[in-house]
Amino acid sequence: MFTVLRIRRDLVDAIVAHARRDHPDEACGVIAGPDDGSDRPERFVPMVNAARSPTFYEFDSGDLLKLYREMDANDETPVVIYHSHTATEAYPSRTDIKLAQEPFAHYVLVSTRDPEQHEFRSYRIVDGVVTEEPVEVVESYMFANTGSDDVPDA
Repeated sequence: MFTVLRIRRDLVDAIVAHARRDHPDEACGVIAGPDDGSDRPERFVPMVNAARSPTFYEFDSGDLLKLYREMDANDETPVVIYHSHTATEAYPSRTDIKLAQEPFAHYVLVSTRDPEQHEFRSYRIVDGVVTEEPVEVVESYMFANTGSDDVPDA
């Protein structure tokens, strides 16, 4: 399954800022989007790394339950699940692969090991198989060909 992550620049900037802010610990969060098959990340939800670790992230179970209830109430789905690596490249670790439970999500990793630059990559992780996908950063989803109808998005 070949896919592309189309994501607005402001969301990329928010992920990178969160990763820099939490460094040297790993940062984590979710970007929710409409549960309509559009695969469009919209609502940025930074989470607390309950592990407070530079080598591991863990969503707080209470926060995660609250988020999934909100998404359910808003007819949303987790389009992007992101976290940072503070000392290694932006590639899923064995633990990341084992914990990946959302087959339709884009798993975004950002590396903050270089204080001047960041590495931003996206993957699909399904049944333990990691597939890197291209990332297309757009200013707006309007006319970004994100829907099957090719009409400007709201």
